[in-house]
Amino acid sequence: MSAGPDGPSEAGPAAVLPLRDDRPAGVRPYVVDASAGRAEAPVPLFAGMELGAIAERAGLRRIDMVAWRDYDDPEAGGSELHAHRILTAWSGAGLDISLTTSSVPDGRRVVRREGYRVIRRAGRYAVFPRSILSGALGRIGSGDGTVEIWNGMPFFSPLWTRSPQITFLHHVHDEMWGMVLPRTMARFGHAIEHRLAPPVYRRSRIVTLSHSSKAEIVERLHLPAGRISVTPPGVESRFTPGGERSADPLVVAVGRLVPVKRFPLLVEVLLRLKATHPRLRAVIAGEGYERPALEALLRRHGAEEWLTLAGFVDDDALLALYRSAWVVASTSLREGWGMTVTEAGACGTPAVVTRIGGHEDAVVDGSSGLLADTADDLVAALDAVLADDVLRRRLGQGAREHAGRFTWEATARGALAALAEEALARPR
Repeated sequence: MSAGPDGPSEAGPAAVLPLRDDRPAGVRPYVVDASAGRAEAPVPLFAGMELGAIAERAGLRRIDMVAWRDYDDPEAGGSELHAHRILTAWSGAGLDISLTTSSVPDGRRVVRREGYRVIRRAGRYAVFPRSILSGALGRIGSGDGTVEIWNGMPFFSPLWTRSPQITFLHHVHDEMWGMVLPRTMARFGHAIEHRLAPPVYRRSRIVTLSHSSKAEIVERLHLPAGRISVTPPGVESRFTPGGERSADPLVVAVGRLVPVKRFPLLVEVLLRLKATHPRLRAVIAGEGYERPALEALLRRHGAEEWLTLAGFVDDDALLALYRSAWVVASTSLREGWGMTVTEAGACGTPAVVTRIGGHEDAVVDGSSGLLADTADDLVAALDAVLADDVLRRRLGQGAREHAGRFTWEATARGALAALAEEALARPR
């Protein structure tokens, strides 16, 4: 696995530049309501309206969602958490919600969770043709609204839904196909994402998490910018400062142990840091099929005593990790946002992350954390944050202020407003 782009950066973390507005022309910034401390995509038609009022105005009562994985799936990640928070809020506002998704090991076929219904139709691959067939037969997608989560492989909902429709597309998968699939299957998946699907979705309303992800979707999939809405993910209120920082320098990373997160690169960076910070400790929290390879990598370098693979951690343990860390790190190749970054930021913990779509919005470079282009940049940025108490405190304060702008209430409202706009645009 590549350790990152070749060549050192000309500017290390000491050359901190002000945040630039690199959004393409016509892409609107977040509207920040300072009195409420929240940020959301601008939706003037429904400004100031609560979820129930938005749904009533647009005639939205029964909504179908189709998604690859369920929140209870062992491999569930940020996409599944995002859907769960939105559906919980929508059902709490009185909407009748059904989520069609794939089965989970030892799970019931139909369950009710936080007020919405989950229907697990088939296995992780069969769920796509089964859901498309159900849509064509009118079993799903015939209510007041349809939401598709396009997570790599699409459901092609614009072809079969009979109701107003929006699509959650968090980021382009691109190189990820080759990371997880054999070459022939990877080419097939890439061709569907880049060639077959875009014409189907050109007239659909796309909802993504960040302006940088939107720019990437426009550039790589050539979907029209005017049909893409930006609604950032929220941060739960339980993520707050508290407790004490670790006595030793502590770097924390959180995520599924899968190739796109590039944890071997993070291990390489941490090994280099250990030479200049002998008291350094690190924790990687999360599970995934790359765990055996990572364990072998730690053994090979004799790093087990100071670098811990914590596995799955519960809510309390995760909060404690964020609060005790000096910095959170991410070497991910693809993110729609990077929710762990703003979760940690709400606890006053700054971030050092790769400069990719999603991260460019989740981290305000030089204010709430540092963005890095190469492995050398990651080492230099982490070294600066660990060595400089003043810089670390300043970035931690900036991280807390930035994270305080985002709530799940605003996320749910922004997504529902996008669907409502599509509903009102249709002839009655």
